[in-house]
Amino acid sequence: MGGRFLAAHREEFLAAHHKRSNVESAFSAIKGEFGEHLRSRTSIAQVNKILAKLIGYNLTVLVREVFENGIAPSFVNQHSAA
Repeated sequence: MGGRFLAAHREEFLAAHHKRSNVESAFSAIKGEFGEHLRSRTSIAQVNKILAKLIGYNLTVLVREVFENGIAPSFVNQHSAA
C-alpha cells in the first residue's frame, strides 16, 4: 500500500517530507546550541523557556547571515509619524 501511495502522490510526499526535514534540522540546531533539557517546573515557565530558545536561535541565524554572507538587514519603520 505505501509504495503505491508514494508513487501516486510523490510530489505531495516530497513537499511534506521537505518541511519535516527542515523542522527536524532546526530542532537539532536549537538543542545543540542551547541544550535539550528544560529545567523549569511549571508548564508556563517551560513554554517561556522554549520561546526564549527560539528567539535566541533566530538571532544567532540572523547574525551569522549578516557576517558570513554580507547580508545587510534593513529595518523599516512602518508606523512613521504623519
